[in-house]
Amino acid sequence: MKILSPKMGFLGLSDKEFLIGRGKKKVTVVPFGIEESVTYGRGTSKGPEAIIKASHQLELFDEELCYEPYKDFNLKTLAPFTIKSGIRPALEQLEGVVSHILEDDSFPLILGGEHSLTAGAIRPFLKSGEGLSLLHIDAHADLRDRYDQKKLSHATVIRRCLDYKDVRVVSVGVRSISSQEASFYESNNDRINIYWAKDKESWNIDEIISPLRNTQTYLSVDLDGFDISIMPATGTPEPGGMSWEEVIKIIHKASQVASNIVGADIVELAPIKGFPAYDFLAAKLAYKILGYRFFNSH
Repeated sequence: MKILSPKMGFLGLSDKEFLIGRGKKKVTVVPFGIEESVTYGRGTSKGPEAIIKASHQLELFDEELCYEPYKDFNLKTLAPFTIKSGIRPALEQLEGVVSHILEDDSFPLILGGEHSLTAGAIRPFLKSGEGLSLLHIDAHADLRDRYDQKKLSHATVIRRCLDYKDVRVVSVGVRSISSQEASFYESNNDRINIYWAKDKESWNIDEIISPLRNTQTYLSVDLDGFDISIMPATGTPEPGGMSWEEVIKIIHKASQVASNIVGADIVELAPIKGFPAYDFLAAKLAYKILGYRFFNSH
């Protein structure tokens, strides 16, 4: 697949900055603006472009980690490509893209696009037979078996991930769930841990992250996991969500505890014209994820 020039890709690196990461661990950013099953606010197809554009304004020095994470990896951004029509073909397409990235020994960071993409993105990781833990930050449980008569949907994505017996899920920030989903959760709580947003004042981060210990872990961040006051630019916003600090503390801890964070996605950004702050939040989150992921090898 075609690769954007460093200046046009994620972070907008100069040729000199790009060369610093040559010969080091690889990261491939995948813009995948799928928008097939959106049922409320629209615009997720424009999310990847907005995130990449906003990333050009990021400071490359991380004030928390006290270094410049981009120096620790060779960063490539795939050029936008035509996404196949229909959710099933699109997910199969993404599966192939991620497989190719893994064959290149690179870390995939997928920028969505609606949340349904996660069900395709995780498939290549299951081929190893090691099983997979999914750290899922979201306002919604996404455990429905069908939504609008569809088995593949942004509202069924975690249920579809759990169709694979070797997947377990830790969902954080949930504050919207149907009775059907609640029943499924109660029947499968050996594979699903939900940490409700209403209880966040009493959360124990070590407890939340404990199931991820010594597992290969995939991180999926639905931006509606953030509180609507700081992230309204999403198709199904919910009040009562998480702060920036709460989200990044959990991701940071997961990067320290999980033996191997193997991939990540950020989904459901629906840009609002004239309000680039929300695009910037998503871009900074993406860079923080990479910083945490590669800091332990620094």
